[in-house]
Amino acid sequence: MQVFKNKYWQLLMAPFSILYKWIMQFRNHLYDIEYKAVFNFEPNVIGVGNLSMGGTGKTPFVEYLIRYFISTGKSNKVATLSRGYGRKTKGFRLATDEDSASSLGDEPFQIYEKFKKDIRVSVGEDRVLAIPSIILENSEVETIIMDDGFQHRSVKPKFSILLSDYNNPFYDDFVLPSGTLRESRRGVRRADAIIITKCPDNLTDDKKTEIKNRILSYTDKKVFFTKVDYQEVKHTFDKRKVDEKIILVTGIAHSGKFKSHLIESGYKIMTHFDFPDHHNFSKNDIQKIYESAKNQNADILTTEKDWVRLISHKGITNEIKSMLFYLPIVVQFLEDEKSFQQLLEDSIRRT
Repeated sequence: MQVFKNKYWQLLMAPFSILYKWIMQFRNHLYDIEYKAVFNFEPNVIGVGNLSMGGTGKTPFVEYLIRYFISTGKSNKVATLSRGYGRKTKGFRLATDEDSASSLGDEPFQIYEKFKKDIRVSVGEDRVLAIPSIILENSEVETIIMDDGFQHRSVKPKFSILLSDYNNPFYDDFVLPSGTLRESRRGVRRADAIIITKCPDNLTDDKKTEIKNRILSYTDKKVFFTKVDYQEVKHTFDKRKVDEKIILVTGIAHSGKFKSHLIESGYKIMTHFDFPDHHNFSKNDIQKIYESAKNQNADILTTEKDWVRLISHKGITNEIKSMLFYLPIVVQFLEDEKSFQQLLEDSIRRT
């Protein structure tokens, strides 16, 4: 992603970005004037997405919403719907115990493993066809959380949440290929709430005001600030504590903060296998990770998203599993959490 920060790259790619921006604006205009069909569904569809290519923390925020709805007594009345990026299946699929990261995609499988007793998890490229399929399979579903659905204009959410990374806010970014935006900054106007994710713990009021003022140039919708809260490291099999020496394995968009947290927590990172986001681990990858851990007498520590892909891989043995740990994360609001929840509930009740 560093190439997008290079001013020479941005200048070189500017003509292509302008062309792409115009194409996306024209596409959005066709939806705005309803030349292209926009579908409303009876269940409360909540869209969670971003303007950039990824790395804003959509999955942890989807999990936050799931926990909120469960806490309000809506167990078994909530479903999630995502494309299922990286899966080896196609079409609509309702998750069952027969599924894996390969058939669902890593993030939907992660959600299913956590919440399968309380919600329905589904994947489908065509959201317009997938939503009726969810309703047909589960008539009791009242709320559908549509992951990464901000650019899927054919479905109109009851409540649309836009996420933007504190370290790479949309208002400082550019449209592809100069930057990472999938459409122009003005797309933020479709959001009902803007969430600034991955904020530092010590974010000052002055900085919050600065960010809100920058966003005010594009929309007057409410802005909220959240951070990543790292949980206790978990073992694949039991409650054994992770060793101080670790082999770090990441396949996420931005691994820097995750790595820094581990160093600050006292872990000694012997080797870091830093793969691209949504990396499909090969048998060779797993063998190299195992040999590195074995040779350096270290445990293997990874993200929860990578863990679900590793644990379901055919090439992983029980010996490797015994060395494998993961670090779960959750979203925490820095302030105004009740205000966000009320805004969410009010938007649903209006319809």
